[in-house]
Amino acid sequence: KRRPPRSTPKPSSAASDVYKRQHFGIHEDMLKDEVRTRSYMNACLNNKDQFKGKIVLDIGCGTGILSIFAAKAGAEHVYGIDNAEIVDFARAIVKENHLEDKITIIRGKMEEIKLPVEKVDIIISEWMGYFLLFESMLDTVLFARDKYLKPDGLMLPDKVCLKMVAVEDSRYKHRKFDFWDDVYGVNMKAIKKIALSEPLVDKVDPRQIRSSMCTFLDLDLYKAKTTDLCFANKYQLMITKTDTIHALACWFDAGFTKLQNTVILSTGPYTKSTHWGHTI
Repeated sequence: KRRPPRSTPKPSSAASDVYKRQHFGIHEDMLKDEVRTRSYMNACLNNKDQFKGKIVLDIGCGTGILSIFAAKAGAEHVYGIDNAEIVDFARAIVKENHLEDKITIIRGKMEEIKLPVEKVDIIISEWMGYFLLFESMLDTVLFARDKYLKPDGLMLPDKVCLKMVAVEDSRYKHRKFDFWDDVYGVNMKAIKKIALSEPLVDKVDPRQIRSSMCTFLDLDLYKAKTTDLCFANKYQLMITKTDTIHALACWFDAGFTKLQNTVILSTGPYTKSTHWGHTI
């Protein structure tokens, strides 16, 4: 499973229609993810006092949905940045919602463009990838923070963490890995070792969890550095039931903790599922 790339190569004309259908399908999945989208909507619309009259930077704006939430929350102006073809549609969406005087959509790489303003009051971005950091845009967000965010500005979200549990799921293991033992009468065990070493993105049934939960990465986005994104941390899990442990399942939480009405976006197995799933 993959999220939209930061920079979208232009497809050939012959492949253009197919490409666009696939590309917009990814945005559709993200927009239909209610945990994701409503978390950002609530962060904006339930904290209008903190958005009123502010200059907002939306990094990786996609369809412009977060820019629109910020504008509806009372922002003086929002700059939405994306380096993909979707910006043409984001501009149309902004116009159709009569917000062109409040939102400016700019196509380009955050590291290469120059904003029309020297500083912004708020940076909002849905930068998170699978396992939080896989194919994420956090390095770009940190670049923008250091260059454009006012000293007393807001990062949305501002706290993220990675969590882990141990799970038992013999049927899943059999379906995903023992499959290679006999593929239509052909022995493909040579692939099995590689398959076992690769993380999977799927959904974990909380009934399969056999341990306590531990947090093995905690980032404060006001202080985080790009060097923090390559890490090796110790962790400890307390096994809560005698059983066979087949895998470790990981997910992330993102917190909007500096808002008057705080919001926690959790992608864990104990909440409604999200398009990020869980990394196994």
